[in-house]
Amino acid sequence: MAAAKRDALRPAIERFVTHLAEERRASPHTVSAYRRDLEQLAVFVDQKRPGAGPRDLDVLALRGFLGQLARTCAPASVARKIASVRALLRFLERRSEVDKNVAMELALPKVRRPLPTFLNADAAAEVVTTPDEASAEGLRDRALLETLYASGLRVSELCGLDLDDVETRTAGLGSVRVLGKGSKERVVPLGSAAVAAVRAYLARRDELRDPRTAAIDPRALFLSRRGVRLGVRRVQILVHRYGALGAGRADLHPHALRHTCATHLLDGGADLRAIQKMLGHASLSTTQRYTHVSIDHLMKVYDAAHPLARRRP
Repeated sequence: MAAAKRDALRPAIERFVTHLAEERRASPHTVSAYRRDLEQLAVFVDQKRPGAGPRDLDVLALRGFLGQLARTCAPASVARKIASVRALLRFLERRSEVDKNVAMELALPKVRRPLPTFLNADAAAEVVTTPDEASAEGLRDRALLETLYASGLRVSELCGLDLDDVETRTAGLGSVRVLGKGSKERVVPLGSAAVAAVRAYLARRDELRDPRTAAIDPRALFLSRRGVRLGVRRVQILVHRYGALGAGRADLHPHALRHTCATHLLDGGADLRAIQKMLGHASLSTTQRYTHVSIDHLMKVYDAAHPLARRRP
């Protein structure tokens, strides 16, 4: 009986995360993040109001939860966790399991979003041309770096590419078909440098087989040395390595190449809506972050170059 009371809130949480996974088609990472955040809420409710269910949650209880989070979590983490609670209660409100979404009455902490990390054009070129193309692995690394920089793919999207997803054309241009967040499909262009690198890699892709069994994944575009699909963690390690070797940036990560792609497109005159579609952003406000990056970069260049930008001694 005590266990049943203690778990009064958890069935609702389970219904919500199931809805995210099966109906909203959210990524496993997103579902896990919501589950972790809401489990913290359930633990807090167990401690403060044993047996309380969704209808027992009020602003006072949620403010207590918010206060507890503020002791150990950064403002960005607190904001995300409260957003998870809002999403849960919005789900329950639509199904008449609660009367109102009381979490909407909470004031979220102000979060200053850091500007995206990106490379200048010369540094990006140094990174993508660093791999030794004498081996099949080197050709693979060159191809995946070129693809990340040319297309702005998320690392999970890159690793999920199949051979059939890549289209190269005789004129040197091509495209990749990507399954992004929320299982939304989009087609992203590839420039001539990326197409050439992918073609060179594909010519020797068959060399990446399991050394003992000679097995090879027949579908995956990017393979490990054992002939299986290259994983996200391995790509992260490769980008770290080539960032250090090519640009002296040991902190470089795949998402920085995505930011670099978007920033360079914007600097080159690309339309924000086109960049949004290419990157697969659900909201234009996410894409608009790159306007701040470009303006910040422009101001630094102006300050360094214009004779009237700085006060004379």
